[in-house]
Amino acid sequence: MLKLLLTCEHGGNQVPAVYTSLFKEKQEVLNSHEGYDIGALELFKELEPLADKTFYAETSRLLVELNRSLHHAKLFSDITKDIHDDEKAAILKEYYFPYREQVEHLIDDFVMAGRQVLHVAVHTFTPELNGEVRETDIGLLYDPKRKLEQTICRRWKQELQNCAEDIVVRFNYPYLGIADGFPTYLRRKFTDEQYIGVELEVNQKFVQTDEARWEYLKRAIYTSLEATLSYFRPELSAEDEL
Repeated sequence: MLKLLLTCEHGGNQVPAVYTSLFKEKQEVLNSHEGYDIGALELFKELEPLADKTFYAETSRLLVELNRSLHHAKLFSDITKDIHDDEKAAILKEYYFPYREQVEHLIDDFVMAGRQVLHVAVHTFTPELNGEVRETDIGLLYDPKRKLEQTICRRWKQELQNCAEDIVVRFNYPYLGIADGFPTYLRRKFTDEQYIGVELEVNQKFVQTDEARWEYLKRAIYTSLEATLSYFRPELSAEDEL
């Protein structure tokens, strides 16, 4: 049976009290897309009823980037990259490892029980970056070499457009699904049959400028994901008819 795991790595811009001195006069950047994924936690909460298990973090990515591997150059931000190695180790121990390990252990538990896991990591992206306007509403990121990921993303895109023809959906945009990220790490731990990793990326322009459109988009994402799950869980649909 397919199990849905939802995560949200950049749900908030909170800074633990012990590190507030590092972020003095940094409120503007904390409140920007650099500090967190604006609207991501709200969308995550909208989708939560569909999930078998959920995890989210509200600590700012400017403290440590939960969606990056340990070797990544931007694991620590410009604000934290020059702190002492002991402080970095403490941050990793307190915030980075617990989050990632609980997700990985949960997937392992499902797999050991004979379950297949669809992991949807909920993110949002800034409408414009370095002068480039991102021309899409929703991005579905996956590894093209993993056929189940490709199949599910194609189905999800179809269901999204069934909900609303005017929604612009692109694959592996505005980032590549194989770029360094939590799902990329997890693919190395689990086989294609065990783990299906998809990153959902939604344009922040709706959160910031068009509340009605944002509500419309959230419901479309919910409805389309529900339909996608039903398609790949035929046994559940049969049970509903009994």
